[in-house]
Amino acid sequence: MTKKVFKVGIVGCGLIGKKRAKALAPNGKLIACTDINPLQAQSLSKVTGARIYPSWRELVSLKEIEVVIVATNHDSLALITKVAAENGKHVLVEKPGAKNISEIDSVISIAKKNKVKIHVGFNHRFHNSLLKARELIDSGEIGDLMFLRGRYGHGGRVGYEREWRADPKLSGGGEIIDQGAHLIDLSRWFLGDINNIQGFACNYFWNMPVEDNGFMMLRTLKNKVAFLQASCTEWKNLFSFEIYGKLGKIDLSG
Repeated sequence: MTKKVFKVGIVGCGLIGKKRAKALAPNGKLIACTDINPLQAQSLSKVTGARIYPSWRELVSLKEIEVVIVATNHDSLALITKVAAENGKHVLVEKPGAKNISEIDSVISIAKKNKVKIHVGFNHRFHNSLLKARELIDSGEIGDLMFLRGRYGHGGRVGYEREWRADPKLSGGGEIIDQGAHLIDLSRWFLGDINNIQGFACNYFWNMPVEDNGFMMLRTLKNKVAFLQASCTEWKNLFSFEIYGKLGKIDLSG
């Protein structure tokens, strides 16, 4: 039986867009791409053979495209996703999917109305180490889960306060909506739905209008707790995730 190969278009041909394009085979084929920077689109097209379109609206309206990947800054994620869904396309949109709750609720509503699937790119769930952790937990290897601790950090770099992530109009917020989104997603994946949220958004180092450190404490309906920190004041990139069970502990780092 021949396996279906989806025809894909990518909006946003930067680092993440290129990574998504590289990962498409064997289930997808990139046939169209676009970027506000023509050089980025040309770079991706040269490697993949995808046709370049000057406008993302033109790309998402192409009849032949079945799946759209949205890999842009946070400020345009929701809009592009909604228009793609209205054109009957399934969408993989980069995290956090939108700048705020109102935007993401609108995305969900339009997806349901048009009967298409929207997936937010929480790729950490598919890392081998985290899949192994999921397997160990599901098998009862470390017993009932009690709590977890997670840290995610960007290494500091000169000029960080001038990047798009530091502009709330483009990013929607600081480290909590950026790296923190991955930690929140993993906490829900391992512990279950959250019903109590506490935290602090702090700016300790960078002169910018969004937080450079976010501290969160999440509690589930079953009283399992996640202690999380997202930061862009680390000396180098950091990922640390500790899962505590009654019979053992899983420690992931990188």
